[in-house]
Amino acid sequence: MTARVRVPATSANLGPGYDAFGLALALYDVFEAEPAERWTVEITGEGEDALRTDEGNEVVRSMRHLFDTVGYSGAASVRCENGIPVGRGLGSSAAAIVGGLLLGDLIAGSELPRERIFELASELEGHPDNVAAAVFGGFTVCWQDGAPHAARVEPGGGFAAVIALSDTALSTTEARDALPDTVSHVDAAFTAGRAGLLAAGITLGRSDLVAAGLVDRLHEPFREHLMPDIGATRDALVSAGAIGAVLSGAGPTVLGFVMAESDDDALDEALRVATRVAELRGRHVFALGIDRDGATIH
Repeated sequence: MTARVRVPATSANLGPGYDAFGLALALYDVFEAEPAERWTVEITGEGEDALRTDEGNEVVRSMRHLFDTVGYSGAASVRCENGIPVGRGLGSSAAAIVGGLLLGDLIAGSELPRERIFELASELEGHPDNVAAAVFGGFTVCWQDGAPHAARVEPGGGFAAVIALSDTALSTTEARDALPDTVSHVDAAFTAGRAGLLAAGITLGRSDLVAAGLVDRLHEPFREHLMPDIGATRDALVSAGAIGAVLSGAGPTVLGFVMAESDDDALDEALRVATRVAELRGRHVFALGIDRDGATIH
């Protein structure tokens, strides 16, 4: 049998929703696998010259973890068609993990529920925000009380994103090391309120609430020195018509929000915004719709 899955890109944090919010985007990695006598990996597209093609590959590691979890013994030939840029804050690692777990589940015939796939993916990724959006699609809110949990919300109205992709990657470790151990009570209270506004705005399809909610004091201010052009990029996106802009995940990509009556209308407007800011130095700017389906099996 040949197993085939498609997993969307994701943007985590979304400003004030640090380690909690995720949004699935209509940009995809497609993974295929079939049983084989030994592990092999073929990669095309993003990361084809940089990602590992041995058993240390993230997709293979995730498949093997699934096999160990369900008691299946075997190997597979894996093919990755990567559309998600690597190391740019668009969830490439989460996509590989989710894709590997789903491929492993299909080949092993274990038929695990999506909630269990999410739990395993959270364990492998180390945090649930990106993998939640990759598994379930749409807008997700995550929390942990010993185990990871996710609530999926269907975004109201039409949404799209303008992606200002940096030409250089940023390691998650470096981005996390930039954060202080504590923040002030004032900044924590401010960010909590903005996170509530953002979640309400996405749920209700209210651009005024989303615009007010796209401000953070927990992580973005402490990471800006790693990406000196963040302020100018954010200002350019808003000046061109985005209702607000935030780091995608830990960066270096910046994501601008666009809202309209429908997803198609929002994507049309996002394309117009992207065209207006196409000349940002060190950035590749393009538009993406949101993904409402999450990872799918083909």
